[in-house]
Amino acid sequence: MSRIGKAPIEIPAGVQVTVDKDNVVTVKGPKGTLTQKVNPDLEVKVEDNHLVVTRPSDDREHRAQHGLYRALLHNMVVGVSTGYRKEMELVGVGYRAAATGQVLELSLGYSHAIYIKLPPEVKVEAKSERNKNPLIILESDDKQLLGQVCAKIRSLRKPEPYKGKGIKFVGEIIRRKSGKSASAK
Repeated sequence: MSRIGKAPIEIPAGVQVTVDKDNVVTVKGPKGTLTQKVNPDLEVKVEDNHLVVTRPSDDREHRAQHGLYRALLHNMVVGVSTGYRKEMELVGVGYRAAATGQVLELSLGYSHAIYIKLPPEVKVEAKSERNKNPLIILESDDKQLLGQVCAKIRSLRKPEPYKGKGIKFVGEIIRRKSGKSASAK
């Protein structure tokens, strides 16, 4: 039995979960509404304030999807109740970020500024304080979309191992390399 799949998902107060006949789960909460189509082989039930996912057999495919869909549904419940938040830090001289509405403007040492139009589900905020690295704060109720947006932003200037310059998550540790001076003769 999948350890993740068999764990019931507790539904917090203020969150409504509905499962229709096509196995589409809709989760509504204070932060928004999310939907997920679940494999028709799996059964999703709402039992006394808990969401339970069960599988019909012990086939390899059913075992894999059991844990997957339970995790996706759990992420949806957490997202609409508390939401997800990611903080990214720009490390480098002259690196700047500015947010106007749903457009993020980045200056990352290229000859031009980079403009990224973010989806409406993601809220963005850029902070710049003196003597500190600029921060980009992203918030959303959809964990998958938030991770995808963060990966796109990070791919514009990944942290490099020699000086550590680039876009990194707050708290992320970059493995550093020593330069040419450390080579043996």
